[in-house]
Amino acid sequence: MAEAANVMESKPDGTPPADRPRKRIDLSACPEYKIISRPGVGTIGRRIPLLSNHFKVVLGNPDAVFFQYSVSITTEDGKPVEGKGIGRKIIDKVCQTYSKELAGKKIAYDGEKCMFTVGSLPQTKCQFLVLLEGSVADRQNGSAGAEGDLDENGSTKRSKRSYRSTTYKVEIAYASKIPLKAISHSLKGSDVDSNVQDALRVLDIVLRQQAANRGCLLVRQSFFHDDSRNFTNVGGGAIAVRGFHSSFRPTQGGLSLNMDVSTTMILTPGPVIDFLLANQNVKEPRYIDWIKAKKMLKNLRIKTMHRDREWKIIGLSEKPCNQQFFSMKRRDAGRCTEEVVDITVYEYFVKHCGIELSYSAYFPCLDVGKPKRPNYIPLELCSLVSLQRYTKALSPLQRASLVEKSRQKPQERMQTLTHALRNYRYDEDPVLVECGTTIEKQLTQFEGRVLECPKLKVGRDSDCFPRNGRWNFNQKTLLKPRNIDRWVIANFSARCDTSRLSRDLIDCGRNKGLHIEGPLGLMEEDPNLRRCNPVTRVDKMLERIRGKLTNPPDFILCVLPERKNSEIYGPWKKKCLADFGVVTQCIAPIKINDQYLTNVLLKINAKLGGINSLLAIEHVSGVPVIRDTPTLILGMDVSHGSPGQSDVPSIAAVVGSRCWPLISRYRACVRSQSPKLEMIDALYKPLEDGFDDGIIGELLMDFYLSCNGRKPTQIIVFRDGVSESQFNQVLNIEIKQIVQAYLHLGDGEPPKFTVIVAQKNHHTKLFLANASENVPPGTVVDTKIVHPRNYDFYMCAQAGMIGTSRPAHYNVLVDEIGFSPDGLQNLIHCLSYVYQRSTTAISIVAPICYAHLAAQQTSQFIKFEDSSETSSGQKGAEAVQELPRLHARVKSSMFFC
Repeated sequence: MAEAANVMESKPDGTPPADRPRKRIDLSACPEYKIISRPGVGTIGRRIPLLSNHFKVVLGNPDAVFFQYSVSITTEDGKPVEGKGIGRKIIDKVCQTYSKELAGKKIAYDGEKCMFTVGSLPQTKCQFLVLLEGSVADRQNGSAGAEGDLDENGSTKRSKRSYRSTTYKVEIAYASKIPLKAISHSLKGSDVDSNVQDALRVLDIVLRQQAANRGCLLVRQSFFHDDSRNFTNVGGGAIAVRGFHSSFRPTQGGLSLNMDVSTTMILTPGPVIDFLLANQNVKEPRYIDWIKAKKMLKNLRIKTMHRDREWKIIGLSEKPCNQQFFSMKRRDAGRCTEEVVDITVYEYFVKHCGIELSYSAYFPCLDVGKPKRPNYIPLELCSLVSLQRYTKALSPLQRASLVEKSRQKPQERMQTLTHALRNYRYDEDPVLVECGTTIEKQLTQFEGRVLECPKLKVGRDSDCFPRNGRWNFNQKTLLKPRNIDRWVIANFSARCDTSRLSRDLIDCGRNKGLHIEGPLGLMEEDPNLRRCNPVTRVDKMLERIRGKLTNPPDFILCVLPERKNSEIYGPWKKKCLADFGVVTQCIAPIKINDQYLTNVLLKINAKLGGINSLLAIEHVSGVPVIRDTPTLILGMDVSHGSPGQSDVPSIAAVVGSRCWPLISRYRACVRSQSPKLEMIDALYKPLEDGFDDGIIGELLMDFYLSCNGRKPTQIIVFRDGVSESQFNQVLNIEIKQIVQAYLHLGDGEPPKFTVIVAQKNHHTKLFLANASENVPPGTVVDTKIVHPRNYDFYMCAQAGMIGTSRPAHYNVLVDEIGFSPDGLQNLIHCLSYVYQRSTTAISIVAPICYAHLAAQQTSQFIKFEDSSETSSGQKGAEAVQELPRLHARVKSSMFFC
């Protein structure tokens, strides 16, 4: 490691990198990692009675066997039929028409290509023809654009192709057996085989089929009713609709149905024009941006008011309704001739359909045809169909409204769930009845434990004792404040008295032990620049700062004109961190008080290398297991583009601890990668010149330099954002890359690993058995509702003040270091108290939060590049645009705080 450091930093031999032999990695030295079983349970902590939204499932007939069949649905001419809605109708018709041939079997159908029965069908392969009455064939009556026909009187004639019955061919073929007994074996803790997940999937499909039959919107394992009582308007044409998540899960207490309240976003149903006005926040149709409207409306389903029929929008007409011509045939029966005439959409509907049009005559029509065969319908005749998902990114205001309006107190959530379970009567489903499955109606009861809040160390060698997961710096000082001698304020046209702001910040800093000199400059943006693009505004501001200062300042306080969605933020962060090499704190103050200024100072001090507080045990003797052996803690996360942004690169961020034996100081390394790629592919990137340009090599070198030449022999990995199906990929792809990067920097054995996946997006909730408030901070559960074999537990480290707390779900994949269950749970609990920008325990360990912040902040760089003239424009399958590397002066800082 020391040799590697010399090569990378000082290059003592004087030869260029390309002339040195490339480091060869012995891949056989990389061990194989397998997911471990639970070694035991924790015992430390105050015991409390708890409830969870897991409902016990009894398998009355565990010997039942599901038979899986593949389903193929085609039209008479052999064209495959796609779409879950039509597929379910066709299979329902098959069951009604051919009940005898199917031996009266009840089926579970996934809406696509799989069908399941309890026991086998009479034949392994069968074929059926079904007639679906009233299916929609092509009809032109009541729409304009494709060739229509007019009779000699000028009235519209129906095309020969109209509403009619359609014949479908359905082929069903045996695929495999799925024994229900596999679940029973799994519940006893035996090795999991593929049949377990398959059997659970069949049970989940049964529940989804029930919801589909009730006309619900299905989103993965959640379903939503078309009931306005569950709708909440969040603005912008979007509605939050409340529904339910339900899935079967194997637990120590047996098979359970995990049921939870779920929320998704849908479009506001009703007139299309009303939706566009709300979506673009304008008062009159003449202000609508039709370019944005075209993008928003594409692929949405509408129903016409003059004909009871649904269509899918493919675009808008190029011209307004009263100027958009199309050709149609005019037949003269007396002379047996067909004359093609050009007619406007407006004229067609007014003269030939007898429909008076008002405002839509002057606006584009909706195109519901095909790319080469347009079919136009005036805007005012169209309404959006209900229960269509809103998949665009939510604005900050929409997101805030969604969070506020979807909260439920614990007691209310419990009542909602138990009522729903009784109301939906899952026990009466024919397939569940056939395999003897029943579901209890009470929440699962068990015991949890509450870990004691760790003691903190702050300035003047004072102790700080968090209460209910919270503490503050009233009458206290920061542990290691970084005095600020050179700084400036940059105000981008915000309505803020920067002179008063600087005085208040200096006074607050003095009270917290942080000495701050007066700012070297109060830079107010030239009012004439307010209408310029963000890049220009940032460049002009930095030019003023460079012109005033000979050397870069310690940091810049940036006052933004808007909160959260300011266009200045991305280019400002990119220019300061990558080009100028100065850490910066952005604020958009509404109300400036001591609490606000203290929170700002916490972030500034951490970014400049100071320490706000430490765990008392970390400050005095060090954390057990970690204090005796150099240990690197990694937090890993991947941030993807917003919904609807499939071509935006994903951002992989890894933070690594530094200054061992501390566990509160971190440094981040960030890379871009292919869109929607979850596994990090840049952990180890050997170059042709023998060097490693990967993330881990950079973090290992930083650890080495910050720990006086010590290399880590233990690595604790916290991975966020992966599902159970990806656990093996984490071990086989990411951990192996970390080992390769470690071996690349020096000879020796691979380090010992403890690998933990942290999940936030799950549906298990914890409730106090005898109280209406949230569970206390530090609550941990590792029995009853956890996996029967795997090493997992739930922890609620935070104090839930509003709504219902969601615990973090920790899955321990590998533990070569050898933590005891109590030791590991205590470490994770402590890592929720070292988050330097907060004075509360956080819901998930700090390294993961830091990785998420680093990914989120640097993703703004790409947003900036995409909107600037320097953008490479490379998207999709082309080369992924690389993030600019951070300046040497800030790359080791906690810039993300």
